[in-house]
This record gives sequence, structure tokens and C-alpha cells, in this order.
Amino acid sequence: MSGGKVVLVTGGSGLVGKAIETVVLSEKRTDENWIFLSSKDADLCDYNATKKLFEKHHPTHVIHLAAMVGGLFHNMSHNLDFMRKNLHMNDNVLQISYEMGVKKVVSCLSTCIFPDKTEYPIDETMIHNGPPHPSNFGYSYAKRMIDVMNKAYHEQHNCLFTSVVPCNVFGPHDNFNLESSHVIPGLIRKLNDIIQKGGNTFTVMGTGKPLRQFIYSLDLARLFLWVLRDYDSVEPIILSVDESAEVSIKEMSQELVKAFDFKGEIVFDTTKADGQFKKTASNEKLRKFLPDFKFTPFPTAIKETVDWYRKNQSIARN
Repeated sequence: MSGGKVVLVTGGSGLVGKAIETVVLSEKRTDENWIFLSSKDADLCDYNATKKLFEKHHPTHVIHLAAMVGGLFHNMSHNLDFMRKNLHMNDNVLQISYEMGVKKVVSCLSTCIFPDKTEYPIDETMIHNGPPHPSNFGYSYAKRMIDVMNKAYHEQHNCLFTSVVPCNVFGPHDNFNLESSHVIPGLIRKLNDIIQKGGNTFTVMGTGKPLRQFIYSLDLARLFLWVLRDYDSVEPIILSVDESAEVSIKEMSQELVKAFDFKGEIVFDTTKADGQFKKTASNEKLRKFLPDFKFTPFPTAIKETVDWYRKNQSIARN
């Protein structure tokens, strides 16, 4: 390929990276060369290791997905680790992108970075309006700083570094480790284990009442590609399903039961923490650019994810 984009994807072996790779391969474009990296390629917390990686591939564009991530209970007990590792990683990727003349960097944030006490729906202007939920303040503040750094690099060096804010992502190639996974893959793994052991009770932590917007990873991948190619602002943009697509943890659990064809009982353990009750995000800004974008229906996306895990559990991140 001559004169085209060289797109380096950090965290390329994870949930979103694999989804982007799936979509990119289906497009068969010849003007983009994609490089999907994993943690095995370099420790992005190490400046010199990160620099060598960039010098090897000479990217023109970067999608920065790499992060230390985890579910509610893992965050609650490791806030310092989440903060330090993500700060180091993000600083190295953005600084070296600047030093190497990368034309555009798209970093991935999360709706959990928004203030705990806020009005709903949340939008892109509200990220820094107050402290995040105390359960994950380390991760949240580290991610918020990407937005601050993007604006500083633009102001001082005219860099086009931007960020996207997805709602809760799920899909094939997710992390299904019960200790560190997010809610959907964690419950998929849990219910699959129960079925394999012949159990008939599916216990879900919390009341089941919290509300969430879930986006299928393949839908998010298509939106990421649009941001990389066509969105030219340093201001963050929320990539979320519509507000009307919000579901409760109970409704999500019921969809899992349908997808597995589980005939047992769902029990909600109300002695366990619920975390933030809601994080409803507005995708009004996205809809102004892409008013006709079609999201995969939630039951379809859940069924495809469950089917992928059942077929690939021997190679999945368990």
C-alpha cells in the first residue's frame, strides 16, 4: 500500500479491537493498513517500549483502546492501580503520537467517567462537572484526563487527538473472567457454568433494578471507523444506543436466560451492591451526524454473543 493510512490499534486483541478488526476485514479496503496490537507487543506503561513500538510501525493514525479495565467489584478494590496504570499508558501513547507526527488519535473513554450526581441524560459537555461515582474514581479520573490532554495537545501543538465515549459494550471476544469482567460477559460465563454443572438457579448480584445502555461491539466498531475517517473535532463524542434502548439488569438477565434456553430460576442477591443506578447518555450529537444509523436489536446481539461464547469458550478470555 502506498500513501495510505497506517492505523495502529492499541488493545487490538480486546473486545472492541476484535470487533473493529472484524468490520475492517469485511470492508476489504486497500487504502488503509491496519495493525492490531496486544499487551504482548509492548508495555504501554513504559515510555521507551511504547516509543519502539511506534518507531517499528510508523502509524499515521492511532485508535487507542488499551486500558486496565474491570467490573464494579474489581474497580472498588483497585482504584489506585486503575488510576496509575491508565495515566501512564495514556500519557505515553499521546506524547509519542505527537512526537512521531501521527495525524489523528481516537481514544476510548467510558460513560462511567461522568459525575455521580448529575442530570440525565448526560452529554459530552458534562464530563468534568463533578466527582465520578466513588466505586471507580481511579479509572474515571484517568480516562477524564485524556479529554484534558487532547485539548492541551490541540491548543499547544494543533494535534487532532479526540475521544469517543461508548456506553456499556459487549460482544464476541469479551473478557469472561468472573473476577474482572463487566456485567454481561460475567453473567454469560456464570450462567454457562451453571448449565454445564446441571444447576437450576441463576443468581445475579444486586436488585436487578439499575438501568444501562448496552452497545453491541460490532455496532461500536462501525461507529469508531466513522470517527476515525470523518469526525474532525477534538471534542469528545458519545457513541451510545438511543435512550429508548435502556434496559434494566433484570431485563438483561432475562434475555440471557432466553438466549441460553435456561429453564431454571433467576434469583437477585439484594445483599450485594448495585453500583450506579443509571448512567443514561444522550446520543443527540451522534444522531446529528448519523441520523439513520441502525443498531443491532438487543436480543439479537445478546443471542449472537452467547452463541459465540458457547462455541469459543475454550479460547475465550476466561
